[in-house]
Amino acid sequence: METKPPVPRAILVGVQLPGVGDITHAASLNELGRLVKTLGYEVAGSVSQKRDEIGGGTVLGKGRLEELAAMTGGTGMVGTMAPARNAKARQRFDDADGKPRSTPHRGPDPQPPRGPEFVIVDHEISPSQARNLERATGAQVLDRTGVIVEIFHRHAHSREAKLQVEIARLKYVSPRLRESSGGGGRQQGPGAGESDLEVDRRKVRDRLAELKQQLESIQRDSDERRSARRDQLRVALVGYTNAGKSSLMRALTGSEVLVEDKLFATLDTTVRALQPETRPRVLISDTVGFIKKLPHDLVASFRSTLAEALEASLLLFVVDASDPTYESQLEVSRSVLKEIGADAVPSRVLLNKIDRVSEADRAELRVRHPDAILLSATSAQDVAALRETIIAFFEASMVEDELVLPYAKQGLLSDVYENARVLSEDYDATGCIIRVRGLPAAITRLRRTLAG
Repeated sequence: METKPPVPRAILVGVQLPGVGDITHAASLNELGRLVKTLGYEVAGSVSQKRDEIGGGTVLGKGRLEELAAMTGGTGMVGTMAPARNAKARQRFDDADGKPRSTPHRGPDPQPPRGPEFVIVDHEISPSQARNLERATGAQVLDRTGVIVEIFHRHAHSREAKLQVEIARLKYVSPRLRESSGGGGRQQGPGAGESDLEVDRRKVRDRLAELKQQLESIQRDSDERRSARRDQLRVALVGYTNAGKSSLMRALTGSEVLVEDKLFATLDTTVRALQPETRPRVLISDTVGFIKKLPHDLVASFRSTLAEALEASLLLFVVDASDPTYESQLEVSRSVLKEIGADAVPSRVLLNKIDRVSEADRAELRVRHPDAILLSATSAQDVAALRETIIAFFEASMVEDELVLPYAKQGLLSDVYENARVLSEDYDATGCIIRVRGLPAAITRLRRTLAG
């Protein structure tokens, strides 16, 4: 019978900096644990320390480093690598008195308890700090950025998302390649005179250039699709990862978008029409979630995807109201959108998962956020009320006007119905006289189309 490989185990490492409260620090470590579980690893424990900065060669002080090494089976010393756990040469002891056996051991070696294979640091650390921690602990070291990049890599499905993530991964790996390499020997043949490190750098640069070229081609197509939707009513769901955006997307549009209780389940932007459909149609887009310390290169890589938010008519900030750190999560979302220039787009805050919040806490939420909408994506009544709120937002900007559709252009009638609400139709010698209600820009475009 085939046995499954053991689940990788990890120790979390956090540094509490000045100005960071105990609750915020604990929440950040808890979030890191959820990221690690999303990778499929088991959290075996954590080590935390208050320090003035994330400095020094090993992130932690000597005492905490030794504590960490004891958990992973390392030496706690930076100067020597910890012995590999699977080394064949082991000292064997007699079961009774603890003394070395006097006779050769027969049969398989007893397996020592398996220690955690990974150390995950809740900060972005330098390649040299990672290397020192690996020497002291004998475990593989990842920082928060590396974990997030790996999750994005696993969850990317569309061609565009895969390209974006690979670009971010190469940018993350490149400096670590540079510092961890020892300047190997010179190459022979083509490119003679280059070291192994220089060849690797050139390969990364060439691959990045190739990926960016492919991504630009895809993004031109995406820009054209967004341009075609420019005069349509567009709402973007934005917010922290796992706040419930995809659940809300499914409830508002009836679409079968992926809904999972894990971080970064959605990376690909989905655009669907509000259901039941309105005239003109309202398009809802579900965007990639945000997180604290989101790597800058990932924000840059997903700039095209986030353009859905930039070009929307209304942003709905989806917030998990049941999370104790919801306010800092909302601030993270606003900060990322400000970075791409979307902070000027009209917005509303949706305090989601309100069914998990006590009545006393709901009252406090109403006081702290009087303009927010309290709802649960699982409540049909709440979703219906949100739908009416969205429609009312666009209604406030609409105007009524009259269009003339010549008989020779009756084929454009569907375009009118697509981009405005038809109130009445009359006919005279010139054609169809249509009374419509819609956004001024959409009506202006329709008038030009019908007159052209």
